Amino acid sequence: KLCGYLNKLGIKGPIKTWKSRWFFYDENKCHLLYYRTAQDINPLGSIDLSSASFDCKMENGEGVFEIRTPSRAFTLKAISRQAMMYWLQQLQMRRWEFCNTQSRFPVGSSQLVDEPLAGRTNVVDNEDFLPLVKTPTEAVGLKAASLPAPQTSTALQNISLKHPWTEIQNTVYNICGSKQLWGNNGNVFSFDEFQEHPENVVEEQEEEVEAGCAVKEGTLEDGRMGPRLNWIRKARWMNSSFPGSEELSREKNSVEKVSVLQQQILTLTEEVKSQKELVKLLHKALEAAQQEKRVSSMYLTAGEDKDRLELVRHKVRQIADLTSRLEALEQEKKELEQILTLRDSHIQELKEHVQLLMEKNHAKQEVIMTLTEQMARELSDPLQEANTITVETLYKQQEEIEHLKDDIDAYKTQNQFLNSEIHQVTRLWTSVAENEKALLMKCACLQARNCQMESKYLTVLRKLQEAVPGLPSSYAELVKDLIQEALQWDVKEEAEEGFNLNPVSEYDEYGFMTVPDYEIEDWKLLAKIQALEIKSNKLRSQEIVEKPLRDRWNSIAELNPSGELKSLIRGGIPVEHRQRVWRWMVSRHCSPVPGHYQRLLEQSRSTEHPACRQIELDLPRTLTNNKHFSSPTSQLIPKLRRVLLAFSWHNPAIGYCQGLNRLAAVALLVLEDEESAFWCLVYIVENLMPADYYSDTLITSQVDQRVFKDFLSEKLPRLMAHFEQYRIDVSLITFNWFLVAFVDSLISDILLRVWDAFLYEGTKVIFRYALAIFKYNEEEILRIHDSVEIYQYLRFFTRMITDGRKLMNIAFNDLNPFPMKLLRNRRSMHREELEAELCELEQIKAAYVKERAEQGP
Repeated sequence: KLCGYLNKLGIKGPIKTWKSRWFFYDENKCHLLYYRTAQDINPLGSIDLSSASFDCKMENGEGVFEIRTPSRAFTLKAISRQAMMYWLQQLQMRRWEFCNTQSRFPVGSSQLVDEPLAGRTNVVDNEDFLPLVKTPTEAVGLKAASLPAPQTSTALQNISLKHPWTEIQNTVYNICGSKQLWGNNGNVFSFDEFQEHPENVVEEQEEEVEAGCAVKEGTLEDGRMGPRLNWIRKARWMNSSFPGSEELSREKNSVEKVSVLQQQILTLTEEVKSQKELVKLLHKALEAAQQEKRVSSMYLTAGEDKDRLELVRHKVRQIADLTSRLEALEQEKKELEQILTLRDSHIQELKEHVQLLMEKNHAKQEVIMTLTEQMARELSDPLQEANTITVETLYKQQEEIEHLKDDIDAYKTQNQFLNSEIHQVTRLWTSVAENEKALLMKCACLQARNCQMESKYLTVLRKLQEAVPGLPSSYAELVKDLIQEALQWDVKEEAEEGFNLNPVSEYDEYGFMTVPDYEIEDWKLLAKIQALEIKSNKLRSQEIVEKPLRDRWNSIAELNPSGELKSLIRGGIPVEHRQRVWRWMVSRHCSPVPGHYQRLLEQSRSTEHPACRQIELDLPRTLTNNKHFSSPTSQLIPKLRRVLLAFSWHNPAIGYCQGLNRLAAVALLVLEDEESAFWCLVYIVENLMPADYYSDTLITSQVDQRVFKDFLSEKLPRLMAHFEQYRIDVSLITFNWFLVAFVDSLISDILLRVWDAFLYEGTKVIFRYALAIFKYNEEEILRIHDSVEIYQYLRFFTRMITDGRKLMNIAFNDLNPFPMKLLRNRRSMHREELEAELCELEQIKAAYVKERAEQGP
């Protein structure tokens, strides 16, 4: 058992005092309990060691150490440095055993969670920071309980005023035990038992002390103990505290016998004094309570209201009298404080005067010593004088060296303990971090499963919604209510909960709504299913895919074109690196001209551009599912207006074309700075896209649609044949994809991955992803055999894409080879065809106009 007496630093207002306490370690709760004496039955308090840290500073004094818990710090003092180091080492070991035992908890049957915990065992630390300290039996352990408690300056000082009820209980137990002992033996000093078995005295003492500790543990657990068992324990404690006649007969000297008895008498006298002080306090409290009871009884027994009123008035007069007395006492207190202040100032003056006299006396003594040494030098031999001074100097230096050695030893011990404490706390922190990581992984798995279950639930609701016409009215109404309930977003309720298993938030990192507010209910349902599936895939791939990619991005200090960087960009740029990489990609091909953007803004302020009206019309229709653009008062709306106006002056050939507002809006969301967004828009229109892509005729955009149909026939022949069979013109769906690079067609997570590769590789990426989208949903489209249903499906089928990684693999792996040379040749060929067709149309139009003119009105 780890137990023993320590001094605990208590605080009574501004006064700090040391109090002797009996400390006992509870292994079940990892608490250090403290009592006033070893014989007390109820603890005064406890210290939670499971989350505590230990510290010892040699500057605080010998044997002083601290236990710091999250709530407070306890300052304790052992009788020696050895005892202090023993306590600290033992407390470290007990804390490690308890925390290591607590860390072994079942975390579930998931293999993903069990693996990090499988290799963890209770391995004893082999790092020998602090050698094992020998047990100081005179201060620690069960034998120390039989020794008298260390005494303080006064008996009342050792009583805990913070725990009066505990003190009363311990006193009652001690008194009952003493009475039981006197009633049985007639004297507290019972020597019969010792005379019969003198050889077992020490063994019985140790056994009873150990039994007492066990009884304490039991009392702490169930809160009570039988009186008979307590009296027997108390009687044996008292017998073990006073030596019997047989033990006294063994003493070699009668003086030692008398001193032992005198020590016991002093102990009892101090105990009686403290008990008398406590009884006086209790008597005063009892008298006040009885007086209050008598007044209350008179008030209750009064027959008439007048009598009761008279009692109340009497009580009021008493209160007024007490108030006046309190005010007088307060006034007297203030006067005494003033007198005390004056006395303190007078004492300070006297101290300064005494200090001055001492300094004068010291100066006189130094003069006398100097004169004496001078006389001694004159009278003695110069060589002998030099030897004397050298010996004295050496002696002083040796003393200083000894003191320094002691200090070095003390600091070495302190350093060893602190290293041991840091090492053990680090191990505990590592263990807790591993547990936390395992729990987070398990939480991610549970969240992914929850998303999948909710997604399946919504899919079932959608299937039921399609079957509503064939259901009874009550069932149809129930399905409708369930869909409405599933589509509601109760963000406030989620914020109030400490932990919400549904991890889907209303907005993503860039402000896009995860479930856009579509007018069509079926689209809302599909959008929520898609958001749940995407979140589930992201949670499952977070540790396996996303974390290694993020680590690779973190390791890239300087960006340089390479195959590795191309592969990383295709996989998607992490949010924290995307802005930096986009700026680098734009600056590689489009060097910003300093001051150019500001000059364009000045020009737009002084002169109104013809496209200004169209820009104002398109601003409210830009990214309506993004919170940064959904309101006319949003902060990014003015920035977007300035970027579009500056571009219209920068490129007069294009000016403004519908679709540029979406490109500039995405650039603003990622780059944040409007000038950077302007140069990004310039880079896309003038460098990435072919010429005339955003001209009035949109001729190059039409060419790309014909090129895309060629690629669709080559890469997905079954799907293209299906479209031709039902006369489906895919350009009605895909034209907008190419014009705005999939903005408003794909969800933000997949859209920004497409843009990452698009800004690095060019328009070939748009062809790849357009084909990949059709490949992703090919089987679903082939199952539809009606042209109207096919068009309806193609309107929202991009919202069925939930796995961005799968789409990326289709685009860059399954659709290879995809040479840029082939793309350029196809564009050139279809451009010639389209221009010939347009020329022919112009000729037909001119001939028609001429014919109408000749015919006349």
